[in-house]
Amino acid sequence: MEMLTLEAFEEASECVKKVAQETKLIYSEYFSVQTGNKVFLKAENMQVTGAYKIRGAYYKISTLSEEERAKGLITASAGNHAQGVAYAAKAYGCKAVIVMPETTPLIKVNRTKGYGAEVVLHGDVYDEACEYAYKLAEENGYTFIHPFDDPAVATGQGTIAMEIVKELPLVDYILVPIGGGGLATGVSTLAKLLNPKIKVIGVEPEGAACMRESLAAGQVVTLPSANTIADGTAVKTPGTNIFPYIQKNIDDIITISDDELIVSFLDMVENHKMIVENSGLLTVAALKHLNVRNKKIVSVLSGGNMDVITMSSVVQHGLIQRDRIFTVSVLLPDRPGELVRVASIIAEQQGNVIRLDHNQFVSTNRNAAVELTITMEAFGTEHKNKIIKTLEEHGYTPVFKTASL
Repeated sequence: MEMLTLEAFEEASECVKKVAQETKLIYSEYFSVQTGNKVFLKAENMQVTGAYKIRGAYYKISTLSEEERAKGLITASAGNHAQGVAYAAKAYGCKAVIVMPETTPLIKVNRTKGYGAEVVLHGDVYDEACEYAYKLAEENGYTFIHPFDDPAVATGQGTIAMEIVKELPLVDYILVPIGGGGLATGVSTLAKLLNPKIKVIGVEPEGAACMRESLAAGQVVTLPSANTIADGTAVKTPGTNIFPYIQKNIDDIITISDDELIVSFLDMVENHKMIVENSGLLTVAALKHLNVRNKKIVSVLSGGNMDVITMSSVVQHGLIQRDRIFTVSVLLPDRPGELVRVASIIAEQQGNVIRLDHNQFVSTNRNAAVELTITMEAFGTEHKNKIIKTLEEHGYTPVFKTASL
């Protein structure tokens, strides 16, 4: 417990300035109004590698000997640490091999390669990739750079807290995502060193809450699986070396469902014009779970490396969740003018039809009924209900269907 010292954090803060920019806090009027607090965003998604991981990777590599760097570096990562190590290795002129899960978004794979690293895809989750990376390290003599279970890496990540407290000395709460625990370790340890009154809350996805389970058990435990759209925090086993720091310095753990992350993505895009990956959105979704008012709160947005396909899927599901896109079917006689009548009713209520499916074979008696399935845009739940009510008033019985674009 003597490794993450104030002196080490000060050294790391000076060191990471060579590659990481000091991300200024962004005041969020939208989330402040929503929660009754003063909410600030620590936009680490704006780092050169798209995530905070450059901090810990670069500081860790700076502590290695020339001999250790000359052997070549290897790590396992779901993407952000991969880019951090690749970028830092390039800065130091040494070889980097990165093992990534096969499920890693393409943008993270390509950007890691773009920094000159050799990428090996293995396993479905981080833990499987990590096991294989250890095997390659042993076979080839590489120096392993752990993404989170390393006090030096955690010290580098903790430089985020140095910047937060410097800019907002009276911060009350810092919300930080937790995957394996390196970021939470560094931020919480330094925050408590600078001001013990600061509350540091860890936020995990419900489908990979390994730290919550470990804290409840009083020791590191391994989950049977990690199933979440927050791929950057899809970890089954938290770090054993850093676990004591978490036990000492994290005040609470909040878990977030995937559905909440989807809505938070829309909030960030619409209100802050920022792309934040699902793991980085954990702290945004957690804001409404804090039962506090009139507090200064910082949400750490850990990264923004999100591929376009994932973005399109999240946007679609978010619009559906908010009733801004929905699908209904109605039965109507198969005669001229019926489809136009239904479309006119929707148009009068300012609904926007984006898809129609006219099924004449729903019944053997086409004159009695054919099925019209309509996907449309609305302004939200109230508007959707108004459209449905108007259709009912005109004699139709809308049946809700699973919406899709």
